Amino acid sequence: MSNRNSKANKDAARERMRAERERQAKKDKVRRQIFVAGGVVAVLALAGGIGFAVMQANKPGTWEAAKDAKLVAPKNTEGTDGTTVVLGKKDAKKTLELYEDGRCPVCAVFEQTAGAQIKKDLDAGKYKLRYFGATFLDRSFSGSGSKEALAALGAALNVSPDAFLEYKSALYSKANHPEETQDKFAKTDYLLKIADEVPALKNSAEFKKDVNDGTFRRWALEMSAVFDKSGVTGTPTLKMDGKKIETPQTVEAFNAAIDKALKG
Repeated sequence: MSNRNSKANKDAARERMRAERERQAKKDKVRRQIFVAGGVVAVLALAGGIGFAVMQANKPGTWEAAKDAKLVAPKNTEGTDGTTVVLGKKDAKKTLELYEDGRCPVCAVFEQTAGAQIKKDLDAGKYKLRYFGATFLDRSFSGSGSKEALAALGAALNVSPDAFLEYKSALYSKANHPEETQDKFAKTDYLLKIADEVPALKNSAEFKKDVNDGTFRRWALEMSAVFDKSGVTGTPTLKMDGKKIETPQTVEAFNAAIDKALKG
C-alpha cells in the first residue's frame, strides 16, 4: 500500500469518526431534551396533583356545605324555617309530640310496636302528631345517617304527610333498620331502596331528585337544632301537650297511656 493511499484511508476513517461523533452528540442532545421535558411534565403533574388534593382537602364536606346552603322547607310544614311538622286532622284537640332519631334502635322498636296504631289514631282524629327529628347519634357514633334519614323524610313530607308516615315506618322496620353503630342511612342508594316500599315514593322523580341532591339537608339541620333546644335528651320521647308519657312496650300499653293522657 502506498503512502498516498494510506493517507487517504486515514482521512476517510477520521471523517467517518467525526460524522459518527456528531450523530451521537445529536442523539444525546435529543435524549437530554426529552428527559428534561419529561421531568418538567412530571413535576407539573405532581404539582397539579398536589394542588387538586389540597383543593379537595379544603373543600367543605357535604354537611358543612349544607350549613350555608339555601334553606328549602318541605311542603306540609309550618313555623320558622318549616320546622313545625304537625300531622293529622286540624280539629283534633290534643297534640302528641314524638321525638325520634333515625339511627335510634329503641325508636325502631317503638315504631314497629305503635306506628300503625298512631296512624289509625290520626285518621280517627284522636289527636294530632307533632314530629321532632333528632340527629345526635351522628355525633355519638360518627357518621351522617341520622341527618341523611331526616333529610330524606323531609323529601317524603314534601310529597305528602301519608308518604312521610309510611316512609318513616319503612325506615324503622326490622328488615331495614340498621344497628346504631352502623351508618347505612348515610348512603342515599339505601334510602332510595327503602323508599321503593312506599307506593307514593317509588315512582316519584321529585322525591328521588330531592334525596340525591340533598334538597332538604339544610332543613334537617334546622329541625335537629329545634330538637337540641327542646330539653329532650333521649329518643324516643312522647309528650301529650307537653306532658311526658313513658314509652310503652306494647300496643295495649300505648293505647292505655294515650287514653290516660287524653283525659289529663
